[in-house]
Amino acid sequence: MLETTSLSLLFFILFILLLFSAFFSSSETALMSLNRYRLRHLAEQGHPGAIRANQLLDRPDRLIGLILLGNNFVNILASAIATIIGIKLLGENGIVVATFTLTLIVLLFAEVTPKTLAALHPERVAFPASFILKPLLVLLYPLVWFTNSITNRILGLFGVRPEDTMSDAINSEELRMVLKEAGSLIPKRHKKMLVSILDLEKVTVDDVMVPRNEIEGININAPLAEIIKQLSYCANTRMPVYETSLDNLIGILHVRKALHLLAQNNLTLETLNSIIKSSYFVPENTPLNTQLIQFQRHKRRTGLVVDEYGDILGLITLEDIFREIVGEFTADLIDEDKDIHPQQDGSYLINGSANIREINRHNHWQLPTDGPKTINGLILEYLESIPEPNVSLRIGHYIIEVVQTTDNTIRTVRIREEFSLKEQK
Repeated sequence: MLETTSLSLLFFILFILLLFSAFFSSSETALMSLNRYRLRHLAEQGHPGAIRANQLLDRPDRLIGLILLGNNFVNILASAIATIIGIKLLGENGIVVATFTLTLIVLLFAEVTPKTLAALHPERVAFPASFILKPLLVLLYPLVWFTNSITNRILGLFGVRPEDTMSDAINSEELRMVLKEAGSLIPKRHKKMLVSILDLEKVTVDDVMVPRNEIEGININAPLAEIIKQLSYCANTRMPVYETSLDNLIGILHVRKALHLLAQNNLTLETLNSIIKSSYFVPENTPLNTQLIQFQRHKRRTGLVVDEYGDILGLITLEDIFREIVGEFTADLIDEDKDIHPQQDGSYLINGSANIREINRHNHWQLPTDGPKTINGLILEYLESIPEPNVSLRIGHYIIEVVQTTDNTIRTVRIREEFSLKEQK
């Protein structure tokens, strides 16, 4: 029948077959290149093309079977028609010419070009294609089912089953990479906050707590006038209350409630004791993501960090955890006048008790935080002894000079980044 068909009709049929071949090739690449998370989002929003594409990708074995069945059929038929055209035009030599020419045409116009287009713009190709592939799958389902049954049996010999598809779930590291690749789609500040949330599991309460020697508390045995004065100038919303020392802890006082009693001229030791809430203790080395959940579960905002022996090491608040996520959201989170003193030569005079994480955050540095929590502890761990003044050391890209010491601690250090020295030269 094809031998008696006119050349013009054969060329037209060949052209149509090449279009079908390009369609199947581009559809396969486009559907497999779709962003699955964006696809699900669009499907939930009711996008018709996304809904159909999502349904097709639910069973990729059937989709691939349909596409390859259609692609191979049109390519083989195109090859037969090209052979007939070649024989009609060039005789027996036309078979070789037709084979070579068709291979080049299929490669360029039915494979590489449509697949490249589909890889660059998968949604533009996949969504319209799904309107054709979905009913085509229903129409050819018996044939697709037959071929897939044979294929699945062959795969079963190698221990592979279609149901054993990899989960689309991603872990925290993969999510972090997704955020980095999001580019301008997510504002930089929001991206930083999301990454900080992922990093909460790497930070523990003793990394951000207020050390015991810096905890501001109320001695219930002090004169009432002194307690009132302390409450009037207090910058914290909650304070621990103790007898004589922090080891004899009574509880946590909500300062606002105490000031309310003071405004009513009803603040006495009895009324003060009545509003003190029981203490809430937090084990050291608790990850911040865990502690955030614990604060929510126990409806608390402040906890005292204790070691394995029950000794108080420091104080952790809900605001300390929020600061790890959103950064410095109030002006007094780090007292620059107290801990960090910029110098004209580009260096910084820093108190030895300053928290390393706070210094890194404030100066955008990268001092090591996986060991000691303060500059004093970092230097002592590095030197394994209490240094004399004017002793200098290098930790990473930072030059640290001990400026002032006491009997058992380092009071002041001078720190500068190493590149600052190069710039000055």
